[in-house]
Amino acid sequence: MTVIISLLRGVNVGGHNKIKMDALRNLYESLGLQGAQTYVQSGNVVFRTKEQDLSRLAKRIEGALMKQFAVRADVVLRTSSELRGVISRNPFAKRRELDPRKLLVTFLKEKPSAECLQNALKIKTAPEELCIEGSVAYIYFPNGMARPKMSWPAIERALKTTGTGRNWNTVTKLCELAQALEASA
Repeated sequence: MTVIISLLRGVNVGGHNKIKMDALRNLYESLGLQGAQTYVQSGNVVFRTKEQDLSRLAKRIEGALMKQFAVRADVVLRTSSELRGVISRNPFAKRRELDPRKLLVTFLKEKPSAECLQNALKIKTAPEELCIEGSVAYIYFPNGMARPKMSWPAIERALKTTGTGRNWNTVTKLCELAQALEASA
């Protein structure tokens, strides 16, 4: 069985799309997804599945979220191996002065085309630093994430795909949970 990390976009943010994590775990289990574990309140679920078609699985989860909770949320799925790759390819990892609390990883729903990527990278992001590799955007916020100068909605429009962001500490914790779930199989 494959261990999958599920990232829901816009759940429990600003009082919208509220879902209790125990109800979310129960929903995943009802879909035949095994060992569902949640992390923090923002819609992170780690689970095991035999399903190979992650695009189809994401659509099943999105449909179940709408049916069960009346919540329309994009679901981005990554395998444990893919998440380890995201961590190992962090373009900021060698810069010791960077604060990991100011690093955001945005998991894109789809890999943007070369043209869309080129258009997105033309957008002014300073002082924030943006690096997009495949279906992952790494964003460093030197002044913190509270009042960024960069317009993520403009970048998403240029990329022609949506995504959901997690801070670096959450990404590494989700990887730890996934590895523990793999080890318990």
